Amino acid sequence: MRARLTKSAMGLAALGGLIACEPDERAVQEAPFAPDYLGIETRLLEGDLVSFQVEMKGARSNTDVARYGECAAAQYALIRGYGFARHVRTNVAEKGGVWTGDAVYTISPALPRGLMTIDAEVTVQNCAENGIPTV
Repeated sequence: MRARLTKSAMGLAALGGLIACEPDERAVQEAPFAPDYLGIETRLLEGDLVSFQVEMKGARSNTDVARYGECAAAQYALIRGYGFARHVRTNVAEKGGVWTGDAVYTISPALPRGLMTIDAEVTVQNCAENGIPTV
């Protein structure tokens, strides 16, 4: 005797198979963020224009590398007796698991014009709280 499945029974069987294949959300875990900050090189370009070359491993994206450059710029501004910096540009590359960033900032004693400005003292404090090294 042969068992016959109706179309609706076959559909339910297929749906049950799909449900069984869905990953358990608890099993999918993000790897913890464990960056390895490899160093900062500072280059005075001209006047108040400064380049910060940073290297790190374990970055999640360009944002982590850019943040490292921002922390370097903020501390450098404070060392020079300035309270502010303005972001000009950041180029990021990754090769063989090593992320590099070339961040350029202007530093100034007063709040500079523009949208990409940072308060050096506040930024350095945030960097320390987040474990990001500075110059």
